[in-house]
Amino acid sequence: MPTIPGVANTSPSSAKVASQEAINAEIALIADGYERGPQPESHPRLDYPPYRSSAKRCPTNDLYRTDPELIERTAPVFGQQDVGPFDSDLTVQHLGAPIGERIVVTGCVIDTDGRPIAGQLVEVWQANAAGRYIHIRDQHPAPLDPNFTGVGRCLTGADGRYSFTTVKPGPYPWRNHHNAWRPAHIHFSVFGRAFTQRLITQMYFPGDPLFDYDPIFQSVLDRRSRERIVATYDHDVSSHEEHTGYRWDIVVGKTPMVNP
Repeated sequence: MPTIPGVANTSPSSAKVASQEAINAEIALIADGYERGPQPESHPRLDYPPYRSSAKRCPTNDLYRTDPELIERTAPVFGQQDVGPFDSDLTVQHLGAPIGERIVVTGCVIDTDGRPIAGQLVEVWQANAAGRYIHIRDQHPAPLDPNFTGVGRCLTGADGRYSFTTVKPGPYPWRNHHNAWRPAHIHFSVFGRAFTQRLITQMYFPGDPLFDYDPIFQSVLDRRSRERIVATYDHDVSSHEEHTGYRWDIVVGKTPMVNP
């Protein structure tokens, strides 16, 4: 049974489970082959064997190219409710305060020419400070936080800027291999100028010791491209006795890319 992206799953499996050492060896072998290759790869490989369930998710046939209808290019619909002023603050959505380190994550959504993109819907979802999602498939025996749902959204301003106040998520186990732990991360969805340009990605935190052990992070083979999915600590974004701050820019275009 494949793992749901972004949801910890610790159910037992009847299949033989690889060790962390075996996964590390596979990662190293692929990285060595990449270094010998002719072309850089800025995007994650869709079929990346150390990430076990990618074999069931990656396309096996050539993509079918079609011209989207005009409405798909020009008429995003955000749902039944407008984006509210508190949707971007994940720490004030309930009666009490959530547990965890308060952080602010901010940055700009820009196009491939470096121009800010205003009025774009940015959505986030994440685990709580203990590494637990509110999801029926997440049976990780870490505590749920009744004051933290882990979802937020906002619209970019005239300068393309977004900002979220939240708590730093914890790492969590997953079923890819024995003793597998995902680095702390926040999931992002950005629609760009149309649904056809939607980008879904993950933002990581600097200095995480789990980077070397995680096949999802390592599926981005190019070192410089991996650095683009890691936020930068920014002391100017931090606030006295309130929260620490991180900065992470997102580039959206015909071929979405993250922060070149």
